[in-house]
Amino acid sequence: MTRALLRDPVLWGAALLSLITVVLLLALSGDPHRQAQVLWATQPPLDIACVWTSWRIQAVATGPVRRFWRVLAGALALCTVGDSVQATLLITGPADATEAGGPVQSALLAVAQLAVTVVMLIHPAADLGRRARLARWLDSISVLVGGSVVAWCFAVGSGGPQAAGAIVAAVTAFAAVKMVLSGTAPVHRLAALPMTVAVVLLGVGLISGAAGLAGFIPVLASPLIVAGPRIQQALTRRTENPFGSRRRKPYSFAPYAAVSAVFAALVVTLPTGVSIRLWVAVLGAIVVVALVVARQLVAFQDNVALLDELRRQEARLRDQAQYDGLTKLANRAHFHDGLAASLAAGPVALVLVDLDHFKTVNDTMGHAAGDTLLVEVAGRLRTAVRENELVARLGGDEFAVLLPGEAAASADAVAERILSSLASPVRLMHQDAVVVQCSIGVASGSDLTQLLSDADIAMYAAKDRGRATWVRYTPSLGHRIRRTAELAVGLRDALEKDQFRLVFQPIVHLETGAPIGAETLLRWDAGPGLGAVPPSEFIPVAEESGLIVPIGRWVLRSAVRQLASWRAAHPAAAGMRIGVNVAGRQLREPGFAASVREALAQAGLPGPSLIIEVTETAVLDDPAAIETLYALRDLGVTLALDDFGTAASSLGLILTCPMTGLKLDRSFVENVTTAERPRAVARAVSQIAGTLNLSVVAEGIETVEQAEALREMGYRLGQGYLYARPAPAAEYAARWLTGEPRMAVTGAASGTHG
Repeated sequence: MTRALLRDPVLWGAALLSLITVVLLLALSGDPHRQAQVLWATQPPLDIACVWTSWRIQAVATGPVRRFWRVLAGALALCTVGDSVQATLLITGPADATEAGGPVQSALLAVAQLAVTVVMLIHPAADLGRRARLARWLDSISVLVGGSVVAWCFAVGSGGPQAAGAIVAAVTAFAAVKMVLSGTAPVHRLAALPMTVAVVLLGVGLISGAAGLAGFIPVLASPLIVAGPRIQQALTRRTENPFGSRRRKPYSFAPYAAVSAVFAALVVTLPTGVSIRLWVAVLGAIVVVALVVARQLVAFQDNVALLDELRRQEARLRDQAQYDGLTKLANRAHFHDGLAASLAAGPVALVLVDLDHFKTVNDTMGHAAGDTLLVEVAGRLRTAVRENELVARLGGDEFAVLLPGEAAASADAVAERILSSLASPVRLMHQDAVVVQCSIGVASGSDLTQLLSDADIAMYAAKDRGRATWVRYTPSLGHRIRRTAELAVGLRDALEKDQFRLVFQPIVHLETGAPIGAETLLRWDAGPGLGAVPPSEFIPVAEESGLIVPIGRWVLRSAVRQLASWRAAHPAAAGMRIGVNVAGRQLREPGFAASVREALAQAGLPGPSLIIEVTETAVLDDPAAIETLYALRDLGVTLALDDFGTAASSLGLILTCPMTGLKLDRSFVENVTTAERPRAVARAVSQIAGTLNLSVVAEGIETVEQAEALREMGYRLGQGYLYARPAPAAEYAARWLTGEPRMAVTGAASGTHG
């Protein structure tokens, strides 16, 4: 802006015109009439520059600010007319005319000054509170009283135009001070400074009445008057706040200036020859007031320092309320506020980022390493987004990115950039570098609650797909998640409402078809709404929600009680065993082995009568689960590795887990008669089980050919639809525990499908 003002042709023209005027006034020092002609002839061009600039400013201003500059432009236009008339009269009039304004010029000047004073008086003030308004009026009145005293001492007593001008100047000063202290001044302080100096110069010239001095003062004041609007126009073009800060200063120097002016007038106007007592009293009053003012200013400075500290503390508290202390990203509250504000303007996109396996870092490397990782992730997220995209840490290892407006269309690209930015390893606390992976959910919309829910659903879908990926929300995802939520709610009530039931599928000798036991299977009939829910749907929900623990406890107790009941009622059940499926979550539950021992004791059954079936994934790399298996083995419980052959470490688990039996997965049984590789695997499992002295059960037998092939491979036990579908306890007992001789395998086939 400074460079633009230095090149401003209007300011250069005003300065050059004033310089020429000064030179001409000095050259015509012996001819007052010619001096007056030169003085008034140079005023209209300067007035026109002020009018044009003020009108340009009002064109871009609004509200009361626009009104001020419009009135000022009109007032300056009146001054232009008056100065032009006066210049014309001096050039064409008699030779005894002076530089003093004529009746037309004086009248127009009075109207212009009255209009400007009124618009300054009515300019609205900021709502600063009752105490601030009172302080503003007291400061303004102090200036009015001080100016009036000075006017009375130097001008009013002399009468004439000096008196009227001095009174008008005092009132104008009061209006200007009130407007400046309003907190909404329509003039920037940089623009107001030259105009204020010009008014002071004109007031000095008016009060002094010295022709020599009064002739040069308008020449000096005119460029300053032009400079004010020009500076304001430059600020209006180049700054966001062209009228300056609206914050009120903690104190004002206006009343102190008024006090100083009054004391100066008192000293100057004291008559000569007064007694020393009066002089001592006057000087004492001046010193005491000066000391009080100095003391008050010191107190003001202390208050200012205290206020600054309070503002800094407020800023710190604001930061703590809106930003995460560790990563310095926006926190959850700040993010929700920003999200609500962005949604008010239209649809947005939300990218939800959750770190994969962050708990492992905390558990193995310590929380300090975890904090270092979070800070590093925050930095990488900042580099992956643009400036107008808000990044936040919502808590723990969960982050979010808000993409407002047009940026929402690039949400998928942002998700890709985030995955890419986190791909390179991070070195934590002088330890080996770790690779950061994350699951990202992307959603778009215009409803806050729905948007957050959709992004969360998409993020969990990314975890289900193997992590280290991103997923955009679709309605089908929402349907699946809502179904899962409904199941989770229903499972909580299922135990109390007795909606669970058990069915039993026999485990038979392949040679004779006689049962040696039964596998317990859980069924859930949720009634109206959910209906009969298949195990493949509700068991994963129960495991994920943790409800599998109380449900599994009910299944275990019910199964052993049922076996005890069968043994008491049917001699054929004397040697039977009951199998119960147990999830990994149950094995990790403290006291699980003790609860098994208690259930067996209450049913009056020995340990070997219970078969605990666990999947390979339930115990894979889980020391707590394996420790529980050893405790169960000590109880004499039979431990069977279910779905054997489907996990990556099946063979290794045989060596690390205390298993006493295996269950060959149905995927191998299904193709044992039609494909060489499944047949080879089935044969190998039989040989391994025989070598390690493990019992082995073939699951999913549906045809006589499958049963015969497995028997030839060395399998002695099996189960499947060939023998029976899972049935309730009464139906199972009626068919398998009546003591009737069992049919051979070939006969079992016809009986099953009949």
